[in-house]
Amino acid sequence: MKALSRTYIALILSILYVPILVLILFSFNSTNNTGVFTGFSLYWYAELFRSADTFEALKNTLLLAVTSATLATLIGTLAALGLDRMRSRFARGLWTSVTNIPMMNPDIVTGVSLMLLFVFVGNRMQSAEKLNFWTLLIAHITFNLPYVLLNVAPKFRQMDRHLPEAALDLGCTPLQSFLKVELPNIMPGVITGFIMAFTLSLDDFVISYFCSGSEFQTLPILIYSMTKKEVKPDIYALSTLMIVAIMTLLLLSNLSDQKGDSLKLKLSELRSRIRERLTRGGAVK
Repeated sequence: MKALSRTYIALILSILYVPILVLILFSFNSTNNTGVFTGFSLYWYAELFRSADTFEALKNTLLLAVTSATLATLIGTLAALGLDRMRSRFARGLWTSVTNIPMMNPDIVTGVSLMLLFVFVGNRMQSAEKLNFWTLLIAHITFNLPYVLLNVAPKFRQMDRHLPEAALDLGCTPLQSFLKVELPNIMPGVITGFIMAFTLSLDDFVISYFCSGSEFQTLPILIYSMTKKEVKPDIYALSTLMIVAIMTLLLLSNLSDQKGDSLKLKLSELRSRIRERLTRGGAVK
């Protein structure tokens, strides 16, 4: 049974990772032959960095990913705070289900519906360009929000409820209690939500294809336009760089989780000190 299970795992890992390894290998091929590896070379990476269109698309993609991830993280964190403060379990469950709809919908349904909405609003406003950077930004924030909530909301549930109350008893305002006590406690979830939102925005194609205008092109859309012609290894080089970027983000996410564990230990020490201080204050009274 052990041999069978190991074979099964090896087969699954091969299906998942062998195509990626082949893509990375041929990005270093010295010729444009995609069937035979003729020698190691960085020629296609040099060709990639000579392309002005690629750098423009890269700039657009990073701008969109950072902006949408930041706004989605901010809105998602506040939404998770609001859901956590709801007293009605029915209302909390209802709103949680509503916010999860963009995550469960197929991308093509979300993309087409958002495109129709933007075109309708653009017609009402008599806008000359109905699809642009702003419509694409709104679309990316929309499908990133559920993933931020998915990472931040559990951190509120895991947090000790007595910590904010103790901070308020010690003289903190509600805002100070959130910034100094609650935010550090949920920070691992906030960081993970930001990284996930950034990654999803970085490689999104379907929704971006329907919601972007002709003046703003992202990397996935540029790669799709390249595949209509001859596929050159510079696309492999571009894909390899994107894979490296995503793997780096995953490593950062894992590191943030480990820091979150150490933060929990520090917060437990802080909790003990607060309780000790409250006990001493009650004894003095």
